[in-house]
Amino acid sequence: MSPYDADAIVSTVLAEFQKLPAKRKPCVRDNGIHEWVPLSGIVAKGPNFLRCLALATGMKCLPASKLPQVRGMAVHDWHAEVLALRAFNRFVLQECRRLLAADDGEQPRPASEFLRRRTDAELAGGGGGSAGNARGHQQQQQQDEDGEEDQEERTWHRQPFAWRDDVSLHMYCSEAPCGDASMELVMAAQDDASPWALPGARAPLTTTATTTTTTTAKTTETAAKAPPPPLPAELGQPRAAPGGELLGRGYFSELGVVRRKPARGDAPASVSKSCSDKLALKQCTSLLSAVASTLVSPRGVYLATLVLPASRFSAAACARCFSASSELSDRLPPGRMRALAGRRWGASGYAFAPVAVTTTHLEFEFSKRAVAGAGNGQETTMRRTGASNLAVAWTCDGLVEEGLIGGVLQGRKTFDEKGASAVSRRKMWELAVEVAGLLGDDQTIASVLVAGTYDELKDGCPLLAARRRVKEEARAKALQGWLRNEGDGAFGLV
Repeated sequence: MSPYDADAIVSTVLAEFQKLPAKRKPCVRDNGIHEWVPLSGIVAKGPNFLRCLALATGMKCLPASKLPQVRGMAVHDWHAEVLALRAFNRFVLQECRRLLAADDGEQPRPASEFLRRRTDAELAGGGGGSAGNARGHQQQQQQDEDGEEDQEERTWHRQPFAWRDDVSLHMYCSEAPCGDASMELVMAAQDDASPWALPGARAPLTTTATTTTTTTAKTTETAAKAPPPPLPAELGQPRAAPGGELLGRGYFSELGVVRRKPARGDAPASVSKSCSDKLALKQCTSLLSAVASTLVSPRGVYLATLVLPASRFSAAACARCFSASSELSDRLPPGRMRALAGRRWGASGYAFAPVAVTTTHLEFEFSKRAVAGAGNGQETTMRRTGASNLAVAWTCDGLVEEGLIGGVLQGRKTFDEKGASAVSRRKMWELAVEVAGLLGDDQTIASVLVAGTYDELKDGCPLLAARRRVKEEARAKALQGWLRNEGDGAFGLV
């Protein structure tokens, strides 16, 4: 992608953010501290348009101890990247509802620039046409001894909607995603970048990384030196974090491992995975959530481009985190997704689709650098800055524009039903059930969606068997050590 195209994607997101009211933006506190916040947005590029479909700001998550109280009401992880993905899924479900609600059988079906109804021919080979058949396929899948490929062909994939082939998806992040894609930046920011000792651990997969950091009126280039790479015999082995626990920012010289969200040392423990890891997995599962995957085929719903600020970009980190390259060069390490290179999961529409990471020199007005005064070319005293507690979720159809604090709507009580965000588990599930109910005579999806608990939906729903297989393989072969964020799945809709 050319710099012009990357800048166009960024400008599209920034333009929509600028339209938001002041109450959705960081402020200057009474004590003079200027707030900053990360921003992420999902942009669709069609034949004749470039449109921001969803955007979000935010940088916090719930501790694991709070999850049993949530009951689907609160968002677990409101880092901007994750919240933008949830807002995108909300938009997709709303678009499905719009198309179905206006389809009365007499008037021409309404059109969408992003989604289309799948044809009868597409659905004919979709692995079963009823809830009973879908469950039968799941049982057959468990008993099948004819091989993995045959099992993949048998799984249900009769989603009524598909993403348009001529529309690609792109993402802008105003900060490097937390986790593996930003570890070189973490190392470069240390007074002492020496690796921490790992008792009994293997030599880490390391590189010599060079990152460029912009400061007021000057640019400094910092090289983060680390021990030499491991022996070639180790290169093909994906690695879990030392001790089987998820790391935050700690042990920053351990590269290529699944990490949890970074936090202060005295903060309550969280098991929410880093944005780097979640985006890496999305290269396999698509951008669609579990409930959206029952209605929309994952084919084509993958990021083509991820745009990061040039000052927050490490080529080595992004190559290691997202790519499937098996080559170790002087400049770039092998990619941790290499075991999935070229992988396709039958006719389900799932495939490993590596994202292309590119950069921009455009700056978000509320990034930490911009708020502090960095890069403005003026010899002024740096402002005091603080992280904003406010998160924002927005969709382009005008149906979602909300502020969140603590994972719930701003001003509402924690975990109260009235405080549930439109992008919370409960509200997204309710919308998916509503959409499925509009499908007419075929109530296959609706009958499965309404049953049981949220955990039962994700872990046992026959319509999601293909998606579960993709996640299991990606975690086993490329993202080892992934720990599930459990505790908020026992609720139901009835």
